[in-house]
Amino acid sequence: MTKAQNPLSDPKNRSQETTLVHGGTVRSQHGETSEALFLNSGFVYPDSASAERRFSNQEPGYIYSRFSNPTVEMFQQRLALLEGAEAARGLATGMAAVTTALMSQVRAGDHVVASRALFGGCLYVIQDYLPRWGVETTLVDGRDPANFEAAMRQNTKAVFIETPTNPTLELVDIAAVAAIAHAHGAKLIVDNVFATPVLQSPLALGADLVCYSATKHIDGQGRVLGGAILGSKELINGDIHTFIRQTGPSMSPFNAWVLLKGIETLPLRVKAATETATRIAEFLGNHPNIERVIYPHHKDHPQLELAKRQMKGGSTLVAFEVKGGQEAAYRVADALAIVVISNNLGDAKSIITHPRTTTHQRFTEEQRAEMGIRPNLLRLSVGLESTDDLIADLAYGLEQA
Repeated sequence: MTKAQNPLSDPKNRSQETTLVHGGTVRSQHGETSEALFLNSGFVYPDSASAERRFSNQEPGYIYSRFSNPTVEMFQQRLALLEGAEAARGLATGMAAVTTALMSQVRAGDHVVASRALFGGCLYVIQDYLPRWGVETTLVDGRDPANFEAAMRQNTKAVFIETPTNPTLELVDIAAVAAIAHAHGAKLIVDNVFATPVLQSPLALGADLVCYSATKHIDGQGRVLGGAILGSKELINGDIHTFIRQTGPSMSPFNAWVLLKGIETLPLRVKAATETATRIAEFLGNHPNIERVIYPHHKDHPQLELAKRQMKGGSTLVAFEVKGGQEAAYRVADALAIVVISNNLGDAKSIITHPRTTTHQRFTEEQRAEMGIRPNLLRLSVGLESTDDLIADLAYGLEQA
């Protein structure tokens, strides 16, 4: 039997872990082991007729790295294999991915429905940016699918959700909302950054497009910025590709190369951090200085049944409310020796942030209350340190509350 006859030559027959090491790799004539870094902006054509054919999409090949690049293409192919998507596009940042996914699907006069519990940048796009271009938007409480149904209009073209939400870890029923969106002729766009493709598969649940900030878990070590959009070939190769080509939120080839290295270990890192986060949630849930712990797979989460149904794990994020208000929350964060204070997440290092005064600072107190962002709320992104060390660090911090 030749290598070509080996069933494992087909990426569809490989496990997730194997796919993330080998998927999408194309080697140059030098036969390099690691993926090649094509750090260039333009490409040479063998003749003028070939250049003409490439620009008219009659011949495969690269034209300009704003449109496509071999290193970026490897990243896109590997991520698509992981997600089970027909196609993917890498972008400069996660916010570039969200903005591109939304802007490419709507025109002036259209309407977008979104869950109100969103990352601050996503809320800005929904509330401030889209309306500038004549796109109406409606925010709803995403915990009840009926709210999406009530908000749908004849001109609704897109529904946007993130689940679990940032930072309160609320859940949205992807399958139910997808059915509602499709019944009204709208596309469902899901920001899956908190769950990662390891723990949740929105496309399999009916989503049309999935967005990621690759800066987070996909890189996993706080090195580079990146984003991604995944979906059908029709959507990705159509309006989304055109939007990227003409407006330029392209991914750097160097960043794509770094992300390819990060994605190789994505399942190992996410599973390890999720196991630690589960133990930390249990610890926090039993601590006398904790008012409330919020973790999708924790027994006290109000949407536990949904979390078990659509997520393979509770994620690497834990939110919790400290007794004593904002001052107590500050004392906890400031006393930690291992967990660092930052606004990033999905890193190998554990990170804590106070959402009310950082990521969601620009919103009014009333808006933050609607999103469940209270003064005593802290968001913890669990890294790869010793579980026992992290629990000991948090225990010391909570003594200071």
